[in-house]
Amino acid sequence: MAPMKLYGWVVSPWMGRVRVCLEEAGVEYEVVPMSRSGGDHRRPEHLARNPFGEIPVLEDGDVTLYQSRAIARYVLRKYKPELLKEGDLEGSATVDMWMEVEAHHVEPALWPIIRHCIIGPYVGRPRDQAFVDECLGKLRAVLPVYEARLSASKYLAGDDVTAADLCHFGFMRYFMACEYAGVVDEYPRVKAWWDALLARPSVKKVIAGMPPDFGYASGNIP
Repeated sequence: MAPMKLYGWVVSPWMGRVRVCLEEAGVEYEVVPMSRSGGDHRRPEHLARNPFGEIPVLEDGDVTLYQSRAIARYVLRKYKPELLKEGDLEGSATVDMWMEVEAHHVEPALWPIIRHCIIGPYVGRPRDQAFVDECLGKLRAVLPVYEARLSASKYLAGDDVTAADLCHFGFMRYFMACEYAGVVDEYPRVKAWWDALLARPSVKKVIAGMPPDFGYASGNIP
């Protein structure tokens, strides 16, 4: 069977989310590198894969998928369903719940901070500090919820890692490299949870291709 193909640029936090799940599943896959600056995502051949012109895109035989959380679920459902707690009604719903929390409360808070504080200086975009502060406020509102949850269990859906934890990786990776990482350090159980994720072989492998400045300082931008 031919390996799955994952289209995109490896520094992308959305790609990071999918790649960690692929690594956890132990699946053979091929990253098909693309150039954002070169407009590869807007070319007809990529729009045929994803009409929204976004990455990542996964090809698995005749199956083509986009949206990083959907790809992550597909990979884990096919190859490592225990990371979704498949077959456990309450457990799987808990995994889904925390994936939804990440999607609606964490990524929307972290991504603007990352754009303004890490990417902005390299592309000549002035920082909107008021907007950054607003997003930090949203993050500070959600972190006590995580601290409380992680006081009851080591991971978000219980005492074993699941997709709920892994899907936080991409954006947390960059936020924890910016000047506001100390906000997370104020919550010891959240920090311990993040440190436990960083210690996983899958995360170590994927993070090696995700420099904290997205590759701008070295000129290795996609």
